[in-house]
Amino acid sequence: MTNEAANPEDQVEKMFEYGYRKSNYGPDELVTDAHGNPISVVDAMLSAKDAAKAETSTPHLCYYSPRIPGNTGSAIRLCAVTGTILHLVEPLGFNLRDTKLRRAGLDYHDMAHVVLHPNFEDLVESMPDSRIIAFTAHATKLYTDIEYKPTDILLFGPEPGNIPDPMDIMAGPHVAEQVRLPMRPSLRSLNLTNCASIAIYEAWRQMGFKGGA
Repeated sequence: MTNEAANPEDQVEKMFEYGYRKSNYGPDELVTDAHGNPISVVDAMLSAKDAAKAETSTPHLCYYSPRIPGNTGSAIRLCAVTGTILHLVEPLGFNLRDTKLRRAGLDYHDMAHVVLHPNFEDLVESMPDSRIIAFTAHATKLYTDIEYKPTDILLFGPEPGNIPDPMDIMAGPHVAEQVRLPMRPSLRSLNLTNCASIAIYEAWRQMGFKGGA
């Protein structure tokens, strides 16, 4: 029996060198580098300028004022596996260090595909050549009636709650198209990130799942 086999803790420590997260890190240490060491959320995010220049195989995804951390965490994971850039527009309904956000998405990867905007105008100004497609139950056109482009921004509003939907954002002059997902009329709505997943995969399908395996 080798010393390596006799000391399993030593073997675990070696695993951490290749990017595994150390179990004794606190829940607010959301993002780690390739060696499992914590880095700041801001350092891990993509700048608006870099996001605008990035070449992608899917449209960009935007959550305007998301309120539920688990939904945003799931969206971060969705964007990681599809190569999509996620834009989060403040105000957010949670702290980016929320443990529910970490459990839903950030244990899986870093936030290299996430951009944080202080307001919606910042998003519009940073991507002036992008077509904004708003997903809203008020639309008549189906999401499958759109021919998507990698430069598009798929816009989703806040999760249903006590705050009214921001129709100045979802139906403003900056919006090129409004589309909806079909559902049975007797049911209220789909989960936000379920909707985003359907939209992103339809757009990616149209582009031949470029970059996928």
